[in-house]
Amino acid sequence: MQEKILHLKSEIEAFEIINAEKLELFKNEFTTRKSKVALLFDELKNVPNDQKRSIGQELNHLKQLAQTKYEENLAIIEQKSESDKSINEIDLSLPLPNSNGARHPLTMVRERMIEIFSRLGFALGEGPEIEDDWHNFTALNFPPNHPAREMQDTFFIERNPDIALRTHTSSIQIRVMESNKPPIKALAPGRVFRNEAISARAHCVFHQLEGFYIDENVSFLDLKNALYHFVKEMFGQDINIRFRPSFFPFTEPSAEIDISCLICKGKGCNVCKHSGWVEIGGAGMIDPQVLENCSIDSKKYTGYAFGMGIERIAMLKYQIKDLRLFTENDLRFLKQFDSL
Repeated sequence: MQEKILHLKSEIEAFEIINAEKLELFKNEFTTRKSKVALLFDELKNVPNDQKRSIGQELNHLKQLAQTKYEENLAIIEQKSESDKSINEIDLSLPLPNSNGARHPLTMVRERMIEIFSRLGFALGEGPEIEDDWHNFTALNFPPNHPAREMQDTFFIERNPDIALRTHTSSIQIRVMESNKPPIKALAPGRVFRNEAISARAHCVFHQLEGFYIDENVSFLDLKNALYHFVKEMFGQDINIRFRPSFFPFTEPSAEIDISCLICKGKGCNVCKHSGWVEIGGAGMIDPQVLENCSIDSKKYTGYAFGMGIERIAMLKYQIKDLRLFTENDLRFLKQFDSL
């Protein structure tokens, strides 16, 4: 009996399992109820009583050896099968993915806006994204009870109600005015934050470009000429521009800037709400009190300021209808700008 066990043990150890068919053959020969191991267990009844205990133990070891080898090879073959399945699912006829990087549409529009205004003599200004109350609100003539100061509109820093994420790049305007003497002609592009629900037309994080010019005898006509030039350069010579009276705490008089709709060419559509016009930003003459807040003599100097959303300009230029596409990192969207 022991010779049969040793012979069967050698047979189990020498059995080579190279594929699923061999594994199935091994299973039938050594692990099922009609296998060679099972037949040896049937012969245990013929073994003398004084040897049954030791022979039974050897048979159990033999059974465990066969079962362990089967399970280990089953796991290997299943793993290999999954790997082969993944390879087979790859469509080798598809073109290789383009690994070259490309500039984001917002980056391209921002650089184009800066380029246009730079040719008019505007220099770049910078400021922090985390601002204090003075630069973000007070110096810009926001009264203490203004809605923009409320929690539902602004992201305040916890435990410090005087510190918040800046809500506009106008805060950079104040910092530049505090550290420079007129004449000043500066641009302030940057990221801003407002506590708004994210939708196709609004986001809590977006980008603005602020511009302002302070000197002696600066007029509203100078503002209009600068913006006319920008619109024609950015959107083409056929675009019309208009100014609508409005109100901002830091400019007086103030105006909204509209351009003729690029989608319907001014005829009226859903994008322009059938008005033929689309707003691109706000502008106006800098309030004398804002100049005085920055130690600039408002009796000697005047200035204008304007601000535009970079996302809004990009949406109009490329006819994009969902603001969320700029931040979702969808390659199908971003690859459309590879050649621009």
